[in-house]
Amino acid sequence: MKSFAYTPHGVCSAKIEFDIDGDIVRNIRFTRGCNGNTSGISKLAEGMNVDEVISRLKNTDCNGRGTSCPDQLARALEDAKKNM
Repeated sequence: MKSFAYTPHGVCSAKIEFDIDGDIVRNIRFTRGCNGNTSGISKLAEGMNVDEVISRLKNTDCNGRGTSCPDQLARALEDAKKNM
Protein backbone atom coordinates (compact mmCIF):
# COMPACT_ATOMS: atom_id res chain seq x y z
CA MET A 1 0.00 0.00 0.00
CA LYS A 2 1.31 3.45 -0.93
CA SER A 3 0.16 6.77 0.58
CA PHE A 4 -0.32 9.99 -1.36
CA ALA A 5 -1.08 13.63 -0.58
CA TYR A 6 -2.36 16.13 -3.16
CA THR A 7 -2.94 19.88 -2.97
CA PRO A 8 -6.15 20.63 -4.86
CA HIS A 9 -6.66 23.79 -6.93
CA GLY A 10 -9.79 25.90 -7.40
CA VAL A 11 -11.84 24.27 -4.64
CA CYS A 12 -12.52 24.74 -0.92
CA SER A 13 -10.55 21.66 0.12
CA ALA A 14 -6.93 22.32 1.06
CA LYS A 15 -5.57 18.76 0.86
CA ILE A 16 -6.54 15.29 -0.31
CA GLU A 17 -4.82 12.25 1.18
CA PHE A 18 -5.39 8.64 0.18
CA ASP A 19 -3.78 5.24 -0.13
CA ILE A 20 -3.59 2.97 -3.15
CA ASP A 21 -3.43 -0.75 -2.44
CA GLY A 22 -2.63 -2.47 -5.74
CA ASP A 23 -5.18 -0.67 -7.89
CA ILE A 24 -7.73 -0.05 -5.11
CA VAL A 25 -8.33 3.35 -3.47
CA ARG A 26 -8.34 3.36 0.34
CA ASN A 27 -8.51 5.82 3.25
CA ILE A 28 -9.53 8.98 1.35
CA ARG A 29 -9.33 12.08 3.52
CA PHE A 30 -10.15 15.67 2.55
CA THR A 31 -8.89 18.60 4.61
CA ARG A 32 -11.51 21.36 4.67
CA GLY A 33 -14.21 21.67 2.04
CA CYS A 34 -17.91 20.85 2.36
CA ASN A 35 -17.78 18.10 4.96
CA GLY A 36 -20.93 16.28 3.86
CA ASN A 37 -19.87 16.21 0.22
CA THR A 38 -16.26 15.24 0.81
CA SER A 39 -17.26 12.57 3.34
CA GLY A 40 -19.77 11.18 0.85
CA ILE A 41 -17.22 11.15 -1.98
CA SER A 42 -14.73 9.39 0.30
CA LYS A 43 -17.21 6.71 1.32
CA LEU A 44 -18.41 6.08 -2.23
CA ALA A 45 -14.90 5.80 -3.70
CA GLU A 46 -13.49 3.66 -0.86
CA GLY A 47 -12.53 0.23 -2.15
CA MET A 48 -13.03 1.13 -5.81
CA ASN A 49 -10.58 0.60 -8.63
CA VAL A 50 -8.46 3.72 -9.27
CA ASP A 51 -9.42 3.92 -12.95
CA GLU A 52 -13.11 3.56 -12.14
CA VAL A 53 -12.98 6.46 -9.65
CA ILE A 54 -11.17 8.62 -12.23
CA SER A 55 -13.70 7.71 -14.92
CA ARG A 56 -16.68 8.55 -12.73
CA LEU A 57 -15.40 11.77 -11.11
CA LYS A 58 -13.18 13.49 -13.68
CA ASN A 59 -14.56 16.77 -15.09
CA THR A 60 -17.28 17.12 -12.44
CA ASP A 61 -17.92 20.87 -12.16
CA CYS A 62 -18.87 22.92 -9.09
CA ASN A 63 -20.77 26.14 -9.87
CA GLY A 64 -18.88 26.93 -13.06
CA ARG A 65 -15.42 26.65 -11.48
CA GLY A 66 -14.25 24.18 -14.10
CA THR A 67 -13.41 21.73 -11.30
CA SER A 68 -14.77 20.36 -8.02
CA CYS A 69 -13.64 18.25 -5.09
CA PRO A 70 -14.61 15.05 -6.97
CA ASP A 71 -12.70 16.27 -10.04
CA GLN A 72 -9.70 17.13 -7.88
CA LEU A 73 -9.76 13.61 -6.39
CA ALA A 74 -9.72 12.20 -9.94
CA ARG A 75 -6.78 14.44 -10.81
CA ALA A 76 -4.99 13.41 -7.62
CA LEU A 77 -5.45 9.76 -8.54
CA GLU A 78 -4.14 10.38 -12.05
CA ASP A 79 -1.09 12.09 -10.55
CA ALA A 80 -0.56 9.21 -8.13
CA LYS A 81 -0.71 6.66 -10.97
CA LYS A 82 2.12 8.50 -12.73
CA ASN A 83 4.24 8.31 -9.57
CA MET A 84 3.71 4.64 -8.72
